Amino acid sequence: MLGFGESSSSLPLVLTATLTSPLRSPETTYTGLRCRECGHPYEAAAHHVCSEVCFGPLEVVYDMERIKARVSRAAIEAGPLSIWRYRDFLPISSDPIDVGTGLTPLLRSKGLAQRLGLRHLYIKNDGVNVPTLSFKDRVVSVALTRARELGFTTVSCASTGNLANSTAAIAAHAGLKCCVFIPADLEAGKILGTLVYNPTVMAVQGNYDQVNRLCCEVANSHGWGFVNINLRPYYAEGSKTLAFEVAEQLGWRLPDHVVAPLASGSLYTKIRKGFREFVETGLVEEKPIRFSGAQAAGCSPIAQAFAQGQDFIAPVKPNTIAKSIAIGNPADGPYALDVARRSGGSITAVSDGEIVSAIKLLAETEGIFTETAGGTTIAVLKKLAESGQIASDETTVVYITGNGLKTTEAVSDAIGTPYQIDARLESFNRAWDQAQAHG
Repeated sequence: MLGFGESSSSLPLVLTATLTSPLRSPETTYTGLRCRECGHPYEAAAHHVCSEVCFGPLEVVYDMERIKARVSRAAIEAGPLSIWRYRDFLPISSDPIDVGTGLTPLLRSKGLAQRLGLRHLYIKNDGVNVPTLSFKDRVVSVALTRARELGFTTVSCASTGNLANSTAAIAAHAGLKCCVFIPADLEAGKILGTLVYNPTVMAVQGNYDQVNRLCCEVANSHGWGFVNINLRPYYAEGSKTLAFEVAEQLGWRLPDHVVAPLASGSLYTKIRKGFREFVETGLVEEKPIRFSGAQAAGCSPIAQAFAQGQDFIAPVKPNTIAKSIAIGNPADGPYALDVARRSGGSITAVSDGEIVSAIKLLAETEGIFTETAGGTTIAVLKKLAESGQIASDETTVVYITGNGLKTTEAVSDAIGTPYQIDARLESFNRAWDQAQAHG
C-alpha cells in the first residue's frame, strides 16, 4: 500500500439562480464560471448552463498563476489529512465542510496483477472513503461547502444511490436541511444508507433520467441547492482529488494508464483535469496518460458511441445491475469520448455476468469487495489486459468508486453458502473434508 499515515444526466431545463455569489476572499483561487463550449463568462453563482449564449455546460475558472505561486509538494504534504490538502485547486472561499473525506488507499496489486499479467497495477480504493464508502463523498463535500457559501439552507440531489448517501450524511454534519430523489428500484442497502441520516427521501417511479428531470423542475421552483444540477460546476471539481491523490501517492508522478467507470462521464474527465492542473502548476512532470472507460452493456451509450466512431451520444434506457452508473443520457459523454480518443484510450462495455465475475475476482485476489460499478471497471481492466491493450510494464491505476456492501443483491446468487454443522468435532471434520474436496 502506498499513501498517507458521476453522476448527472443531460440537463434539459435552464435554472435561474436564485442566490448570487458572495464576494470572494482575496485568498480564493477561482475567478468565476465559463461555458465549456463558447467560453462565455459567468459569476461564481448557482449556474450550470450557458443561459446567455449556447446552453453549454459551465465550469469553474481558476487563476492558475496564483495557484502556482501558492502550492508546493511540501505544503500539500503538510496539509489536512483529507481532500482539503488540495484546497487551492477547489472552488471554495470559506472554511470547508471537512468530514475526513479522501486520502483513500492506493494499493499495489499483487494477486490481481499476477492473474492479469500486469507488473505495475495499482488499485485506488474509494470503497473505504468516509463518511459513506464511495467517491461521491468527495464531490458532495465540495458542493455543500459552496452551497453554504451561496446561502442555501436546503440541499438536494438526483441520485442512483451513492450520491444520496453522501448528500444526506454531509448535510447532516453541516446542519443543512436535505431532500433527495432516487429511482424507486434502488438496492436496499443504498436506500437504508440514505434514510439513516434522516433526510426526506423521494423514491420516484422511473429511471434516473426521469428523476433528474423532475429535480430540475424542483430546483427551478423551490430554489434549493441541487449538488448535481445548479451546483454542478462546483460539485464536479471534487473528482479532481482522485487524480491529485494518485499523483502524490505514486511519489509525485503520473501513471501511464487509467481505467475508470463512466456514468455521466464527469468523474472520468475530471480525473484528467486534475492531472493536467498538477502539471500546469509544476507539481509533477508531464507525460502521456491513456484513459480507458468502463460501462455496463445494459447502459452503455458512451461505449456505443466510441465503438461507432460517433461524436454524439444516443440516449438509451438502462437495464443493468450496475445501477450506480446507469445513466442513459450522460451529460459529459461527448467530453469523455474526446478524452479517450485524444489519449489513445478506449471505452468498453461488459455484461452483467462479467461484472459479477469481476466483483468476485477482485475480492478473491485482493480482499476488496466492490459494488457493481467497481465490478464493471475490473471487468473492463481484465478485458483490456487479456486483449493486450495494457502493456505488462505500464503503470496502470484502476479506480474503485464504491463499496460492495451497498449492492449485495448483485452477487448473492453467485457465491457459496456456509456449511451447516453440529457443535461436534466429527461434524466439523466431515464438513472440512467436503470443503477441501470442492477446492
